[in-house]
Amino acid sequence: MKKLISLLLVLVLCFGLVACGAAQSTPATEAAPATEAAPATEAPAATVAPIEIDPQIHFCGSSSLAPVIASIGAAYLEEYGTWDKVNPAFPAEEIDIAVTSGGSGDGPSSVLDGTADFGMLARSVKDSEKEALGSGYTEYMVASDALTISVNKKNPVCEIMDDIDTDTIRKIFAGEIAYWDEIDASLEHKEIVVVIRDLSGGAAEVFEKNVMQGTPISENAIQSPSMGALAAKIVENEYAIGYAGYGVYQKNLDNLHAFKVNGVEPSEENILNGSYKIQRPCLFVTNRPLDAAEEAFVDYIFSDTGRAIVAENGYIPAF
Repeated sequence: MKKLISLLLVLVLCFGLVACGAAQSTPATEAAPATEAAPATEAPAATVAPIEIDPQIHFCGSSSLAPVIASIGAAYLEEYGTWDKVNPAFPAEEIDIAVTSGGSGDGPSSVLDGTADFGMLARSVKDSEKEALGSGYTEYMVASDALTISVNKKNPVCEIMDDIDTDTIRKIFAGEIAYWDEIDASLEHKEIVVVIRDLSGGAAEVFEKNVMQGTPISENAIQSPSMGALAAKIVENEYAIGYAGYGVYQKNLDNLHAFKVNGVEPSEENILNGSYKIQRPCLFVTNRPLDAAEEAFVDYIFSDTGRAIVAENGYIPAF
């Protein structure tokens, strides 16, 4: 009997083991393979609508303002190189800021005849010029300038006087006072060499208005094509005198001496407060709305960088 029970237990255990093995060998139901996600559709790159521009911007006119605009143009080209670096919508063409000088009178006329985009002046714009430029007339004031009555620093006059009155200036430039010893007997009997801008320059008009007031300038006066050339003539000649612009004078402090005029020094403070009378604005004008490239460059002129370049050129920034 005991043998029978034992045999039955063995059979039961074997059956259980077979059942468990069968259960363990039954594979689990596999999950359905994951559906591969469709690749994300990339958003199309934003397109920039192209803007048509003329890659060249042309300034013409004042020889006093020309070096300032040219310096700012050079800095703009160095910083950006091509127009697309200024604005991705602009074409990838080299920036070209063209600057030509021929005197303030050429500024408005070059805009009128379409040979320049902007006209530069180193004087106030005449009412007749504003009228001719029409309803689209706009001016952009860049700097304040003045005309200094300057002589060569080696001239002995610098040791005995630092002030000169308007009447004496007028007589010197008219040729009524022709020798240095006529100003002071202690000076040498040397001819006074008068240097002026050519009559198309803004400086000539400013000097006429503030000093000469109708008195003709001596026919012996040497006319210079630019303010830089005028200053160079004074530097070259120990006995020369001329009305060097404040900006040019500031760049030649080692070689030029500027007189006070009627007791007022041609300093930045006195020019700005108006006490130094022989002064003028430096500006440029146009007669139409600006295109996108012109607007970008004009903004650059009136940026901190532009202001620094105006000052580096010896002028007093007007912004």
